[in-house]
Amino acid sequence: QVQLVESGGGLVQAGGSLRLSCAASGSIFSINAMGWYRQAPGKQRELVARIISDGITNYADSVKGRFTISRDNAKNTVYHLQMNSLKPEDTAVYYCHANLWYGGVRSDYWGQGTQVTVSS
Repeated sequence: QVQLVESGGGLVQAGGSLRLSCAASGSIFSINAMGWYRQAPGKQRELVARIISDGITNYADSVKGRFTISRDNAKNTVYHLQMNSLKPEDTAVYYCHANLWYGGVRSDYWGQGTQVTVSS
């Protein structure tokens, strides 16, 4: 069984930084892509950043230059989202997402979400 466990959310003042981490567990064959999505109250879930297996990254325009997604150097099933220069509008629940091969099937998985609150 695959699980995605997020950590690193919290409360920070505008201009501050946070680092989110997502650890995938289970007998994963390979990860095709892993990303972070967020959902603010009353809004749809949106892609924040994504990294695919060859290392290519994609970012939402609103976070370009401030957020960086990366794969952990020691564990290739752990991914980080470094968030700098945070703004109040970054406040949301952040969800880790992975598209991966498990048990011979390629599927999407989601973490439980972690709250990020940026105060002005």
